[in-house]
Amino acid sequence: MPPETDNGQPRGDFVARHALALTCLLCIVWLLPGLIGRDPWKPDEAYSFGLVNHMYQTGDWVVPTLAEEPFVAKPPLFYITAALFARAFGWLLPIHDAARLANVFYLGLAFFFVGLTSRELYGREKAEAAWSSWVSVLALLGCVGMVESGHLMITDVALLCGWVIALYGVALAPRRPAMGGIALGMGVGIGFLSKALLAPTVFGIVCLLLPALFLQWRTRSYLLTLAIAILIASPWLVIWPLALHQRSPELFQEWLWVSTIGRTLSLPRLGVPAKFSYYTAVLPWFAFPVWPVAFWALWMRRREIRVTVGLHLPLVVFLVCFLMLSVLPDARELYALPLLPSLCLLAVPGLPLLRRGAASALWWFSLMVFCFFALVGWFYWIALDLSFPSRLHSHLLRLRPAYEPSGQFYKFVLGAAMTAAWLWIIPRLPRSPYRPMLAWSGSAALLWGLAAVFFVPWVDSANSYRSMVLAIRDSLPAHYRCISSYNLAEPQRAMLEYFASIVTFRESEPERKRDCDLLLVQGSRKMIRSPDQSWELIWHGARPGDDYELYRLYRKRSPD
Repeated sequence: MPPETDNGQPRGDFVARHALALTCLLCIVWLLPGLIGRDPWKPDEAYSFGLVNHMYQTGDWVVPTLAEEPFVAKPPLFYITAALFARAFGWLLPIHDAARLANVFYLGLAFFFVGLTSRELYGREKAEAAWSSWVSVLALLGCVGMVESGHLMITDVALLCGWVIALYGVALAPRRPAMGGIALGMGVGIGFLSKALLAPTVFGIVCLLLPALFLQWRTRSYLLTLAIAILIASPWLVIWPLALHQRSPELFQEWLWVSTIGRTLSLPRLGVPAKFSYYTAVLPWFAFPVWPVAFWALWMRRREIRVTVGLHLPLVVFLVCFLMLSVLPDARELYALPLLPSLCLLAVPGLPLLRRGAASALWWFSLMVFCFFALVGWFYWIALDLSFPSRLHSHLLRLRPAYEPSGQFYKFVLGAAMTAAWLWIIPRLPRSPYRPMLAWSGSAALLWGLAAVFFVPWVDSANSYRSMVLAIRDSLPAHYRCISSYNLAEPQRAMLEYFASIVTFRESEPERKRDCDLLLVQGSRKMIRSPDQSWELIWHGARPGDDYELYRLYRKRSPD
């Protein structure tokens, strides 16, 4: 245990004196593992990479295209960024790994601006300004819902980045209206080019509600912020839709009225039907552990909400976004990502208000979670790659039959280094109200790092379509005209094109239908379509270890 001063703080300790350095270190440990060394995973990442791959190959940033078919469900900012990373680092990494570095870019910006927003709202005049600024970053990193979403090649990551920048712009408006307007406009623009109308709608409502509800926002400087924000956001809102309209008015109409406004009015249904209670049920685990701390802060300082910007600003953003998501016709856990920054910001003033018992409970719970799952991770890795115990080894291989055990020494070295580093850091964490959240977030980062190092290849062996696609390619006849498809989803179409340069023509789309001599059918093991007697089966299979999906390849019989 390091020597302490009279007030309980470690004397001259690196962890106590370098809050930003520790935050950056934990962000790196959380961000980088799991991003490279694996194929695109189903479903969202696989089809997203299909769009990225088209832009990488053709340079066409206007019309997102999947397997030679326009796909304008979402604006293309994330896909463009990922394609640029693929071009920049494709010489060093596989294209899909290089493209996934876009996550580092967008999440790095999101973490940075969450820290700046926290400093603007809470930390500028406090003695513990460093930790009150950067604990919000670690709180966002430590949210359970960020673990999977933050490491997938999906456009929601760019939306989260734009969301946080816009939130920072509003927080900055009272002190620096011009810079606040620039940040707000850029954030809304990034959000629009990521997921269309959600960010502009939510922040438009927020910017109108703030002066209507709170006196602090009824100023000329706030009007200046809004005017600058509109000016900055306008190019982001106009350039791509205009370019799309000039390229194809039909695709523009499809994007605007079907994929954007039509989806809002419940025409397509991509997730489960939204109910007001859906996100109420999702948030307790998705936003753990920040949501109880945030609600505790609001309760303890409820009389200050009207006069304290650091309370009512993130609260209004959270409530408007929550209500907007709750009334939309489609609901998915992934869509709750924009709710997290507001809760993380509210948790910052809530941590000093926690009762001693609650703070101790979070501290010890964090340590127990880390110790338990670290031991479990080590035990399962030894069983998986070192074959001890043998029964568990056999069980794990039955779950992922395509995985080939390999006890690489680098896994042991990285795992041991991360485990030892965190065990060294834990007793040196500064004894402050923020220590429980630091312990939780650090444990989450290290556990994800261990899981990624030990088990991502094992998970990838079942989540990747590579082996199945190559099996289909090897089963194709030497000569054929084209391949029709039935019920083949976007992720599979994208991976067929990427791994084997196979382009299919969907029978369900009249403009894509062809008179092909091969037919690829997707279904389940319980229900899959069988074509008429004019087709003969030449291949059937699935991804290794997948007991649900099934694929069949047919060839048209030669006439007698």
